Amino acid sequence: MAENFELIIVGAGPAGLAAGLYGARMGLNTLVVGEILGGLATEAALIENYPGVEPVTGLELMDRLHRQAAKYGAKIHAPETVLELVLHGEEKKVKTDRNLYSCRAVIIATGCAPKKLGVPGEEKFKGKGVSYCATCDGPFFKDKTVMVVGGGNSAVSGALHLKDLAKKVYLVHRRSQLRADAVLRERLEESGVEILWDTLVKSIEGNGHVARVQLANSLTGEEAALPVDGVFIYVGEAPQSKLAEKAGVRVDGEGFILVNRKQETSLKAVYAAGDVTGNVRQVGVAVGEGITAAVNAYRYLKGG
Repeated sequence: MAENFELIIVGAGPAGLAAGLYGARMGLNTLVVGEILGGLATEAALIENYPGVEPVTGLELMDRLHRQAAKYGAKIHAPETVLELVLHGEEKKVKTDRNLYSCRAVIIATGCAPKKLGVPGEEKFKGKGVSYCATCDGPFFKDKTVMVVGGGNSAVSGALHLKDLAKKVYLVHRRSQLRADAVLRERLEESGVEILWDTLVKSIEGNGHVARVQLANSLTGEEAALPVDGVFIYVGEAPQSKLAEKAGVRVDGEGFILVNRKQETSLKAVYAAGDVTGNVRQVGVAVGEGITAAVNAYRYLKGG
């Protein structure tokens, strides 16, 4: 027998927790289920642009949101892995590695996962010098030499975080300009991080652990090996939408879930919120979409 709820939120990041908070506060029997409590936001070394909140670590901000949602009655099961979604018909079902749940409305807030570089050695050395999270794995590289790959906010924030731990930090970017916000670019310029412009990673090499990276200049084609102990990869995120797509939810060409202004998907009583929708990928946006989805799910369930 499936355990029954009125509203189930798949994903326990900012969008999912915000939806859980609002669903529970409005009186819905609400379940939030997800693999990572707080989602990728927990990996942020510092969140400075969440309106009305002083600079805070991603882990602390998500902990506050988790406690707030739980306070108002949302049941939060994380970590718990969702294996299958059945979304057609009046009764929806969510199968996990621990249980089977049913409900009348679902919000998909499964977020994104880090993209891979796709170069030789990346998979081989994952966990052996290759990482996608400076906050998580930075302490393992104290007084060592590391490389950050990417040019956006996450890459620059990661490099700044590692600067306080590592002996030497390189930032490798394939272009001649960073995409990161101006305030982060200014900090990077003052930090002592060495930037390698117009540079591509060709392969990651070592013997049991990362030892060097083969680089190529994108303008001249000149190649060189750079000795490093660790490589932190920040080249974007891919939507975690395969379960939803398999269940019949429409996605775009990149795999992001298609929604309208009410956060409704192509299926009745199925909503989506947060990074998985492909909107501006910021915590504030994810929270807003989660709230919008929860309010409209409530209106559907209560006939409003």
